[in-house]
Amino acid sequence: MGTLDATRLPQPDLAAVEIQAVLQCLADPVRLQIVRLLTDQGEAPCGGLDLPVKRSTVSHHLRTLRESGLVETHLRGNTRVSRVRRAELDGRFPGLLASILDAPAALPAPVPAPAADPDDAVAAGPDGTGPGGGR
Repeated sequence: MGTLDATRLPQPDLAAVEIQAVLQCLADPVRLQIVRLLTDQGEAPCGGLDLPVKRSTVSHHLRTLRESGLVETHLRGNTRVSRVRRAELDGRFPGLLASILDAPAALPAPVPAPAADPDDAVAAGPDGTGPGGGR
């Protein structure tokens, strides 16, 4: 049990993982943040990730990431340490993880609606209720 393989938790073979499963897994904002943190830190235990959710929730998300093939988890004593399977993922889906991780964290501001058509203003009165007003 001294080797890394003996202490690695079960994970799928990436050759069998479909891109839809990876994208669905990363669609969750907490899981995406976990992958970003693990990418920056290299590896970390559940309690070593600074997230705005309970530790049990982080543990659940790490399990989901592992079962989806994104993260590898191994035991170090009594601690489960996780890391992103970056090289393997880049081999299976070239550029995918880099594109997702490099994308802005928030969506851009919505584009304002176009100005109202001046011809539509004829149908409304001064108070906007109809021709001549609503009284």
